Amino acid sequence: FVDVGLPPEEVEQLVAVGDLISIRRDMITLKNRYVAGKAMDNRASVAAVTLTLEQLHTILHPWDVVAVATIQEETGLKGATTAAYGVAPQLAIALDVTFGEQAHLSNDETLPLDAGPSIGFGPNFHPQLVARLEEVAKAHEIPYHREPIPGRSGTDAWAIQVSREGVPTGLLSIPVRYMHQPIETLAVADIERTARLLTAFIASLETDFLGKLAWKPATEGE
Repeated sequence: FVDVGLPPEEVEQLVAVGDLISIRRDMITLKNRYVAGKAMDNRASVAAVTLTLEQLHTILHPWDVVAVATIQEETGLKGATTAAYGVAPQLAIALDVTFGEQAHLSNDETLPLDAGPSIGFGPNFHPQLVARLEEVAKAHEIPYHREPIPGRSGTDAWAIQVSREGVPTGLLSIPVRYMHQPIETLAVADIERTARLLTAFIASLETDFLGKLAWKPATEGE
């Protein structure tokens, strides 16, 4: 419940059971190119995708790139489920946030801010996509972290991976401090690094690489 500090009769005139509410606050610019505000999860990823599309305009690449800002990821991956089915991509990279370093959480549970995105690895992600993302990050000197995710990632990557007959999927995550609070904090540079990595990854793709990712039924004798 939300205690608004008003008498019941006044509250009943202003709101009704089932009304949707949201915290109202502006983004705050902090020192060292950090920002804080509400819903950085997952506005940060939308910013990274926007930068990626801008950068792709400056390079030659043969691919049709579809960018999707999904809805209701937190309540069942609904937007990713319908988008992945409708688009039917050859491969997909999901963008999300991950837990950034903060008080009362150990280093085993968090990643440092302003040190690049994380590349998820585990059963939710195609190993060749993980390897290519790491290869591209190293080639372009983009800092990153490897983030082990032993099961379902809880991100859009899961809904995408199991769409239709299966989609090779990867995950890039931006470290955010105080996740799911109205003061989520991140480093702008991590958004920029995520965009650089995604742009360079797309530019690196070649036709035979995509062929290696596709599942094909075994023929007789194989």
